[in-house]
Amino acid sequence: MLLSAADLQHYAVRGTDGNIGKVREFYFDDQSCTIRYLVADTGGWLTGRLVLLAPDAITQVDQESKVIEVSLSQQQVENSPSIYEHQPVSRQYETRYYDYYGWPYYWAQGFPVGVPGVHPASAVQDAVRPDAESVEGVTQEDPADPHLQSTRDVTGCGIQARNGHIGHVDDFILDDQAWQIRYIVADTRDWLPGKKVLIAPEWIRDVAWEESKVYVDLAREKIKDAPEYDPHEAIDKEYEERLHNYYERLRPRG
Repeated sequence: MLLSAADLQHYAVRGTDGNIGKVREFYFDDQSCTIRYLVADTGGWLTGRLVLLAPDAITQVDQESKVIEVSLSQQQVENSPSIYEHQPVSRQYETRYYDYYGWPYYWAQGFPVGVPGVHPASAVQDAVRPDAESVEGVTQEDPADPHLQSTRDVTGCGIQARNGHIGHVDDFILDDQAWQIRYIVADTRDWLPGKKVLIAPEWIRDVAWEESKVYVDLAREKIKDAPEYDPHEAIDKEYEERLHNYYERLRPRG
C-alpha cells in the first residue's frame, strides 16, 4: 500500500510487549530510494530518546488504528545503540546496530539492496551475515553515509525542472511492502498556487544536497498540466496509470 510519510508521522510504534513511541521521520538511501530506518521518538518512556527501527523489524502497518507494529520488545529497544539528534548515522553506528540485533548488513556484498518489490525481511533469512571484522572500510573514524538522508531534512528542498524552478519537496509516498519511496510530493504553490504533483524517483536526474535542490528530467510546462495529487485521496492503480501515461513513462509493478 502507498502511504504518506507525513501521515505516518502521526502513527504510534508498538513492540511485542507495549508502546515504543511515535514515528518521527525516515532515513532513506538516496541512490536506491530504499527506506533504511524508521526513527521513533520514545517520548516519556525513554525520556524522549530517539531509536532506529529497520524495516526488517516491522510486522504490520495498521492504518485504521494508526499503529506500526514491530517484532521487538521494549527491553530490546531500550538496550539498542543510542542515536542523538543532529548527529549523523555513521557506518560504524550501523555496524553496531546490526550486530546488536543479529541482522545481516544491508550494505554487505551479495545482499539485495534497493530491489523494488522485495521486502528486506524476505531476504534476511537467506543472507549471510559477515563478521564485523570482515566488513571492509568500517573504522572507528567512519563518517556518515553520504547517501543516507532524512525525510525530515529533505522536506522543503527546492525542485528544479529542465527549464526552471517548480516548487519544493512537500512529502514522500512510501510503499509499505517494499519500503521504497514510490513518489516525491512536489508543492508548486510558488508557481502554481495550491497544486501538488507526484514525481517518481526515476524522473530525477540529479540531487545537490549542498544546494538543497532536486533536479528532475521534466519540463515545467509538462508538470503544469500533470494530474493533480490530492493528499486526502488514496493513490490507486488507475491514478498511477494516468500519471505515468501522461508522462509517457512505465508504471512501476505492484
